[in-house]
Amino acid sequence: MKLVVPPGTQNLCEQCVALCCRYYAFEIDKPTTHRDFEDLRWYLYHDDTIIFIEEGRWFVQVNRPCKALLPDNRCGVYESRPTICRGYTTKGCDWHGDDYDYDELFTEPEQIQRYGKQFLAERRRRKQKRAASKARTKVKVKTRPKTRSKVAAKSAGKLKAKPAAKTAAKTSKRKAG
Repeated sequence: MKLVVPPGTQNLCEQCVALCCRYYAFEIDKPTTHRDFEDLRWYLYHDDTIIFIEEGRWFVQVNRPCKALLPDNRCGVYESRPTICRGYTTKGCDWHGDDYDYDELFTEPEQIQRYGKQFLAERRRRKQKRAASKARTKVKVKTRPKTRSKVAAKSAGKLKAKPAAKTAAKTSKRKAG
């Protein structure tokens, strides 16, 4: 739901309630182990913390206001604000943006615990299924027949021996040249 900007508003910031200054979120690696899910569960035991998945990417969000936020929702350190704040534009502003469409949203430790158990169980099933499929379709690989070395073949009478005269002639040419 987009919020309506009142008529006569020259600047979106005039109506700002500083939603973007009331939380921060950072991307984390996708959890893949039991320990990873336990760590995420630990995050959720802390007040004002959520975890969400958006477009397949995982984030931790901490809902705490910026210390520089003034009572009128303006920035108390605007002239020396951090680079991340300087790069923020009203294009992605929470005030007039759409509702978030999370793939998943976790607000309680039990939610991530359940999700982790299901995720890991499904992963084990897929792994077992692949292993079983691989075992069924195992194909014998054709190998080249073993070849004997020239010396072994020569001694077995398989290769013709070079006449001694030709070998001696080649050797004397090398010495002369």
